[in-house]
Amino acid sequence: MLLGEYEHTIDAKGRLAMPAKLRESLGGKFIITKGLDGCLFVYDMEQWQKLEQKLSALPMSRKTARDFTRFLFGGACEGECDKQGRVLLPANLRAHAGLEKDAVIVGVGSRAEIWDAGRWNEYNEENAEDVSELAEQLADLGI
Repeated sequence: MLLGEYEHTIDAKGRLAMPAKLRESLGGKFIITKGLDGCLFVYDMEQWQKLEQKLSALPMSRKTARDFTRFLFGGACEGECDKQGRVLLPANLRAHAGLEKDAVIVGVGSRAEIWDAGRWNEYNEENAEDVSELAEQLADLGI
């Protein structure tokens, strides 16, 4: 399980240090792809395969299924940390998430998310009041 919030900087070559706790959970190789809400999603290989199976089961006759599959798989790349624990974030993924220097890596259970630090702070400010409402809606679903 991926948990916690970590602040790191992206170097001039586009490398980001992955926290040791997250590296252990992600394994030697993992998948980085475009995420929702302006961040990147990071999946270990097992979670990625589960997601791939679910998406491949969707009917390709549905435009929403085709669009989301293109979005997720088209933007994906395999990540691997170097000896210093850094992963190279490709330019297209950095552009998608607005990542330039300061980043926040957030463990959210089955995946990690990589956010531009400013965007992460804005997201939290905008959604702080909605958390109670979300909790009530999830309670209605039995969570």
